Amino acid sequence: MSIGHPLKLSGESHTPAPARSVDPSTWADAGLPTLLDPRSVVGELHRIHLPHPGVTVLGVLSGEGRVVGGASFVVPERITDGWHLRNVLLAHLRHVVPHGLRRRSPAHSTVVLQCRDSPADWTDLDGAWMWALQDASVLHGLRCGAYITLTEEGWQVLGESRRGRSPQAGSWVRRTVSTVSELPSRERLPSLSTITPAAVESARPRPALMPAAPVAQAVAH
Repeated sequence: MSIGHPLKLSGESHTPAPARSVDPSTWADAGLPTLLDPRSVVGELHRIHLPHPGVTVLGVLSGEGRVVGGASFVVPERITDGWHLRNVLLAHLRHVVPHGLRRRSPAHSTVVLQCRDSPADWTDLDGAWMWALQDASVLHGLRCGAYITLTEEGWQVLGESRRGRSPQAGSWVRRTVSTVSELPSRERLPSLSTITPAAVESARPRPALMPAAPVAQAVAH
């Protein structure tokens, strides 16, 4: 199984580390696949999930680089270790896409979009998320992809020079709901709901606020 070049993780060091993390230079040199069209991927993830600051979006991409599934959720600020963040990503991946551990090579790749007020550049917490994304991808039989920040300055693919001004962290407030009936019912929405691609497609013309519960878009077998 070919997942890509393994990253040198700070958690593998013989010296104690406060958290499992990947530094920017190691991430940039890891040989991870680049997004074919980052602007399109960021735009589609934003359109589906409408993230606001504090929301993490996990995206699953096809071999052609199209968004075919994903989930959006909020992680408590006290959780900063890569091990725990890895478990969060794995829990959502298991609801979104079948594992590819029996495949000779991964059929899907994963990306994380982190929406926050600031800063746009790398932080220690980003390093923990990068470790988590790489490890969760390997354990689920997927290819590790890009890590993206979305701030008031716009979006940026960390480890690369690609960025854009739109969408940005405040873009979601410009999307309004015309009637309350367009919002999902909390009674029918479990802690982690699954939405098929067909359901997402049918909902495209109708703007809606992100529901309070996490949302996942499932990938068919």
